[in-house]
Amino acid sequence: MESISYILFYMTAGGYLAATLVFIAYLVTHRDAFVTVARNILFAGFAAHTLTIIIRWVEAGGIPATTFHDSLMLFAWLTAAVYVVVYLKYKLSVLGAFVSPFALFLVIAASLFSREIAPLTPILRSWWFPVHVMLAIMGNAFFALAFLTGIMYLIQEHYLKSRKVGGLYFLLPSLEVLDELNYRCLTYGFPLLTLGIITGALWSEAAIGTYWLWEPRQIWSLITWFLYAALLHGRLTSGWRGRRAALFSAGAFGVLIGSFLILNLTLGGGHGLVE
Repeated sequence: MESISYILFYMTAGGYLAATLVFIAYLVTHRDAFVTVARNILFAGFAAHTLTIIIRWVEAGGIPATTFHDSLMLFAWLTAAVYVVVYLKYKLSVLGAFVSPFALFLVIAASLFSREIAPLTPILRSWWFPVHVMLAIMGNAFFALAFLTGIMYLIQEHYLKSRKVGGLYFLLPSLEVLDELNYRCLTYGFPLLTLGIITGALWSEAAIGTYWLWEPRQIWSLITWFLYAALLHGRLTSGWRGRRAALFSAGAFGVLIGSFLILNLTLGGGHGLVE
């Protein structure tokens, strides 16, 4: 099974790489045939990624999220999964041109770290762990889509303000669609992040008898929560839309991905509490 896991990992990386290259060809040539091929390749890469996660889950005997390698792979997989759902609803193939390189970046980053499985310490083995992890990383995946749609919004707005309707202008959705999608991703991501923090606290109380330790990962999760809470509050009560919302979501995601990478590098997966 180990060899199959390796093969699927490289198929996943190859699929995301090929999709990225074909999407680039589409953005350069504007040929519709390229976007169809790129989307199908991305779906194939996601299918290989799904099998990779399933086999890794079996190998680990539980959710594969106790190491930085596995956390990155799970983040990439859930981001691709959210894209698939968004595509089925909105039919925005071009969004894949931004999702595939992001997923590829996470997979390449994962390849730089050991694939050795690191089980949690016995005291932390609880059904709260997979619930907490899936909620938190799924929230991150929606925030990643909010960030990417925000980038698309800023690009499209640049073309409109410069009155140069060329380049990606005819390939990207309207500003209204991008702003709506950015908002929808935030409205899904924020409750998931909230539930991730709550289940993390419940997991902590069940394992070690306290809900909150004020350790770095918890502190940065709280900071991220406040940033996205401020963004949603601004959108709902102060009319934050368009450029302001796109820039704020980009900044909030910068804090999220920065803390995710730095904390996992310094503390390791599983909150640094593995055997």
